[in-house]
Amino acid sequence: MRVIIAGATGLVGALAADRLLAATEHEIHALVRRPTGRDHPRWREEVASPEHWPRLVAELRPDAAVSALGTTMRAAGSREAFRAVDYDLHLAVARAAREAGARRMTAISSVGAAAGARSFYLAVKGEAEDALRALGFDRLDLLRPGLLLGERRGEPRPGERLAIALSPLTDRLLRGFFARYRSIPARLVARAVPTCLSRPAPGVFVHENDAIRRLARYE
Repeated sequence: MRVIIAGATGLVGALAADRLLAATEHEIHALVRRPTGRDHPRWREEVASPEHWPRLVAELRPDAAVSALGTTMRAAGSREAFRAVDYDLHLAVARAAREAGARRMTAISSVGAAAGARSFYLAVKGEAEDALRALGFDRLDLLRPGLLLGERRGEPRPGERLAIALSPLTDRLLRGFFARYRSIPARLVARAVPTCLSRPAPGVFVHENDAIRRLARYE
């Protein structure tokens, strides 16, 4: 398949790109703001400002789309700027892919995502999920990991670093319904992406931590 990936320079996105190149024969087109230096015969970089990404997607006519787009309130600086990435850009890429003929999509969301959530972050994530459902992909996989474990590049996230340091303790305290909020290695989330793209069954599938781990084993 020809697969586009947005967010390929982030923690999960970069790892997902690694796995797509290593575990599949897909032709991967990354939507990036600047060249990454990655070298692989099936890796293509579509370098442009994000406002041009939908046009590039339309020209590429992908079979599938992967979105690992996401920022933080700290990095964005305002609610409006956060929503511009986690909803507007996320949806613009997905819509362009669907209109260009893509039949399946895998998107990285967050545990607790719900349009009616009290948390602005989770509410935007939930609204984005609902918008993706409405686009009518034959198959849509929504990955909802808990706290991501891994080495990030870019902006510092002191709150996240503290949460990661405490995760061995907090994970043991999260049981039953709350187990879905436990930490999970980003590499496992990334390994689930090729599996999602390979599954033939149509529909909308939501995968939280335990399901993500199962998908990672079958990659």
